[in-house]
Amino acid sequence: MAHLLMIESWVGAMSTLLPRAVRDAGHRFTFLTRDLHHYLRASPGARSHPLLAADHVLTAETNDLAELLPWVERLHEALGFDGVLSSCDYYLPAVAEVAARLGLPGPSPESVRRACRKDLARVALRDAGVPGPRFARAATWEEAVEAADGLGYPLVVKPVDLCGGMYVRKAHDQAGLRAAFLALEGFPVNARGRRRAPFVLLEELLTGPEVSVETVSSGGDVHVVGVTGKSLAGEPWFVESGHVFPAGLDAALAGQAAETAVAAVEALGLELGVAHTELRLTPAGPALIEVNPRPAGNQITELVRRVTGIDLPMVHARLAAGERPGLTPAETGVRSAAIAFLLPERAGRIAAVHGTGELAAAPDVVDWSVRPAGHQAGEPTSNNGYLGHVMVTDLVGGDAGTRAEALVAALKVEYER
Repeated sequence: MAHLLMIESWVGAMSTLLPRAVRDAGHRFTFLTRDLHHYLRASPGARSHPLLAADHVLTAETNDLAELLPWVERLHEALGFDGVLSSCDYYLPAVAEVAARLGLPGPSPESVRRACRKDLARVALRDAGVPGPRFARAATWEEAVEAADGLGYPLVVKPVDLCGGMYVRKAHDQAGLRAAFLALEGFPVNARGRRRAPFVLLEELLTGPEVSVETVSSGGDVHVVGVTGKSLAGEPWFVESGHVFPAGLDAALAGQAAETAVAAVEALGLELGVAHTELRLTPAGPALIEVNPRPAGNQITELVRRVTGIDLPMVHARLAAGERPGLTPAETGVRSAAIAFLLPERAGRIAAVHGTGELAAAPDVVDWSVRPAGHQAGEPTSNNGYLGHVMVTDLVGGDAGTRAEALVAALKVEYER
């Protein structure tokens, strides 16, 4: 039984899936956070948060690497860790640094730092010849205007170090660019109290369907688990409204997407770990959006598990423990699985979500939830604002995505007056 150190976590599905996976793998974990209340606020109610299943729940300043490293060294002497991991992008570079300091399994700190900074990743991928958009980084408004004029409108404006689609938007002209630039300028510190890098990334707009490729790197090999189809909504935002696994692509196109993702993972030097790589299937072929050096969020890993039997959070835990997990698909009887998200029409307090009776009765619905009355909905500008979800499986064909979308479309959100 390995003892893993988990440094912070996302507060969504992965905060449940990863602790469960560690336990199911036969291991135990210690949870380290700078703010336990961040997780308790995200999971109100009588049920204990899964992260509290840790052998130890400890508090330390996880935002300051210079302070964290010697603190964890002393903790390692007392408790003895066999691996270190996280699901939260903001702390993946720190996890890699801790693993290197303690001599534990993990990718190189340089590769993780590169992958988690969108501007640094863009340079590395371009230099390696991985297809992607033309781009430019700007630190000032004047630099942003000059870069946008060079790239041409419409373009994509995004932060270099945020997640979940936060502050990512399409700009059709200089007015849109100005709005995006000012919004980012007004958000200098992220939700974890970390000061953001003061840069804006501008990218050529890619067109075509979006997919993600789920991979596992180990022993000098990058193994492709599969390709996930993705739906987007909320122009000018890029909110993920649903996912289906496997994506409904012909074998040749799926192969091209997989090859591009593998090339990207290798170019960034991510030699150990699970990765979630997002691409656009443009008319010219697959083009790289970004590589996330951790398991996919938004319950994509649950879709993969239901179809293939491969539990990517467990793979993540086993790799951190120094094990080589099996990646052979199992026959689950499920041909496709999908999740669709209920997005708010606008900000406001929720009075009720109508239409959930059909979800409770439908045999192909394997998981669903909606926000309770009284929930304060925000504007539908990122993946953080979902009001609910529906997950379905298809045992016959590959139509789970259409079914999930139809079930969510039938839900009606009533706002308080």
